[in-house]
Amino acid sequence: MRKLLINSSALATVAGLTLSASVVLADVSIKATSELSYFSRESLITTSKGDWTAQASEIIFNFSNKTDSGLTVGYTAELTSNAAAVAIDESFITITGGFGKFVLGESDDAADSYAVAAGDVIAEETYSGSPDSATVGTSADMLLNNDNAKIAYHIPAMGGFKAGVSFEDGSASATASTETDTTSYGASYGMEMDGTAIIIGMGSTSQETAAAASPNLESKNYGVKIVRGNISAAFAKGTYDALDEDRSMEGIGASYNMQNGFILGAYKTSASDADDPLESYDNMGFEVQYTIATGLTAVVNYENFDYDAGTSDETTSDDGNLTKVTIKAAF
Repeated sequence: MRKLLINSSALATVAGLTLSASVVLADVSIKATSELSYFSRESLITTSKGDWTAQASEIIFNFSNKTDSGLTVGYTAELTSNAAAVAIDESFITITGGFGKFVLGESDDAADSYAVAAGDVIAEETYSGSPDSATVGTSADMLLNNDNAKIAYHIPAMGGFKAGVSFEDGSASATASTETDTTSYGASYGMEMDGTAIIIGMGSTSQETAAAASPNLESKNYGVKIVRGNISAAFAKGTYDALDEDRSMEGIGASYNMQNGFILGAYKTSASDADDPLESYDNMGFEVQYTIATGLTAVVNYENFDYDAGTSDETTSDDGNLTKVTIKAAF
């Protein structure tokens, strides 16, 4: 991360202006990541087989200023680039004080800050499956999350306890039946026992649907992460409910830092949809992460997946494997 302190004199010089009044500007920090991945997938579905590459990059700008009253006011903008487009992914204001923290603008739902996923101990969350599978989850993480404009509040940490809530007014018009408001909340508790760090987290997000006859979309997550020495492990359970959807997902992940630049990892996910009997998804993968140099990492993933469409008439059964090689740079 590069930290910059921008002052009024420097800006005045660049702009060719003379400032007669004192101007207080924020501390600025900039960090960036970029990665290139190569994928090779075997599948029973012809259109799913093949090799391809994908690139993703992100630059995060953080501005922070302390007011005379003791408040810390910040602004964050995340610029992302992938195969689809270059865009501002998140852009929000933070106001922090003894009361906690408010987040105003385009940011993740509050539940995302507290939910625990099995992939939290894995460098690359691949979880590959059939692209035709649209009615079963492929990970136990929160399945509802967006970066739309919203208001969030996070309470001050009380010991190891943290919690927060967010609300998004998703009205498309003044007509009540078109509202798609989203409410999200989460909490976590961290503790240490005999050198073992334990974090227990949960998150819940509910989104109204525009059609009055359709039930709300609901996504929940419960999980625990344990870190002891060089070993990290996480277990998570997730659910997702919607019209004709009653999904349940469980995931487990573990990693071991060998202290020689290598980190070994393994993960497994199982999922089903009660509204489509016998529909299921299973995934098991392994990961090798190697630090080439400071800020430069190579990650290799291999996983097998098995999707059974069961009685669902919307999808096609599939199984296969995927190999992924990623080079990651952080600045």
